[in-house]
Amino acid sequence: MLLNMKTYYTFIKLMLLYMLAASGLTAQAADQEKPNIILIYADDIGYGDLSCYGATAVQTPHVDRLAAGGVRFTNAYATSATCTPSRYSLMTGEYAFRQKGTGILPGDAPLIIQPGRETLPGMLQRAGYKTGIVGKWHLGLGDHKGGQNWNDEIKPGPLEVGFNDSFIMAATGDRVPCVYVKDHRVVGLTTDDPIQISYGAPFPGEPTGEDARDTLVMDWSAGHHDAVVHGISRIGFMKGGKSAFWKDEEMAKVFTQRAIDFIEREKEHPFFLYFATHDIHVPRVPHADFVGKTPMGPRGDAIVEFDWSVGQIIATLERLKLLNNTLIIVTSDNGPVLDDGYKDAAVEKLGSHRPAGPWRSGKTSLFEGGTRLPTITYWQGNIQPRVSDALISQVDFLASLAALTGQKFNTKNAPDSENQLAALLGKSPTGRTSLVQYANGLALRQGDWKFIPPGPTTDGLEKRKKITIPEPGLLFNLALDPSETKDLAASNREKIKELQSLLTSIQGGAVPPAPNPAAAQ
Repeated sequence: MLLNMKTYYTFIKLMLLYMLAASGLTAQAADQEKPNIILIYADDIGYGDLSCYGATAVQTPHVDRLAAGGVRFTNAYATSATCTPSRYSLMTGEYAFRQKGTGILPGDAPLIIQPGRETLPGMLQRAGYKTGIVGKWHLGLGDHKGGQNWNDEIKPGPLEVGFNDSFIMAATGDRVPCVYVKDHRVVGLTTDDPIQISYGAPFPGEPTGEDARDTLVMDWSAGHHDAVVHGISRIGFMKGGKSAFWKDEEMAKVFTQRAIDFIEREKEHPFFLYFATHDIHVPRVPHADFVGKTPMGPRGDAIVEFDWSVGQIIATLERLKLLNNTLIIVTSDNGPVLDDGYKDAAVEKLGSHRPAGPWRSGKTSLFEGGTRLPTITYWQGNIQPRVSDALISQVDFLASLAALTGQKFNTKNAPDSENQLAALLGKSPTGRTSLVQYANGLALRQGDWKFIPPGPTTDGLEKRKKITIPEPGLLFNLALDPSETKDLAASNREKIKELQSLLTSIQGGAVPPAPNPAAAQ
């Protein structure tokens, strides 16, 4: 009897061990079914800045490789023609115009995404993904009212809205503070040289771009004449923190290495990496490895540097044998800009290069060049190469990736995000029926029609200027007039009324239905 009981207990123990092992294998198999997701989000790269979209003065072989093996979109949009609102809607699935305080933020702004609300990384966390952000944040940090204390814990931030790991710059390269933030702390800060930040008055005794202009390594043309960090004057004033200062020419390599570190660290289970590069935002200070690679000066060289970063990510995935289980999305936050506050010869050395491609204007504009951007999806073995004319918006990434990973999401908090997974994977030639473009005012695209209501916007690229759209607004047929040169408003008043009514409805919260069942699969 004793022997039988021993045998029985041994049998039970072995069965339990087997069940635990089987459970682990099942979980591992489930993990393997979920693709890794890498979203590479460029800064200020326009539709015509990549060679796979027609550029000849600059070559981008690594991005071109993804385009050749994936879906290259011709009708893909950011939601806004400037950075903060584009990033807000990308993260939340909500058009930024619905929320106050989502314009371009100063470097010391508080967090504008409410912790606890629905977000893209939060949704993927629930799906079992390890989520990481590397690069530009520009959505605010902390919940301070009297100013952020950069010498203490800095929160809430990315970790409180869905990321497990964060290595960021708070805002932009041309705004203070000029330091990296890892999770909740400034990297490399020492207690004997605390950081002070002001977006009001300068700090006595600290150099500025006005009084130390003859010492600058890059002169400013407008608006960038406050604190001087590493010979470049910025927006806003900063004192202290010298041990933590970034070096502009090393930024791309630092961010890229951090992205690689995240991939290597999380390679055993599904991960989501939001790799938000600083390139090609001002100040454009590419590493010496890329200087002189194009005839366009720092702006062109920074595009080559961006492409190098993409190549490093691809090489890492290949080395770790993860390329066939990783969905890569490459796009940009808004359209191109040339002179954006520094004298870096972007206009003078432009040559025949067309940063916005065939589209009119660029950054800050309601014309197509402001929000119509290069967008590529690549998933080796799962996406067939093609060029897609499907109409898609970055606000749809949340709903679409939720569908990919089998997740539900809070549609009340992400009211504008449509499931366009079939279009993103190249399985449907159609996408949205309409989308909103935002740049201080709103514009609407529906099918081939484009409506810009009366109000202010900007126009031009080499010489950007403020203009006012007259009554009753501008109307273009983009299929016949992609460069928006022939206003059809006078002869199409009924179409104007129809589009204005639709835009008003969307502003009020109504979301047009998906065009057909295939687009919502």
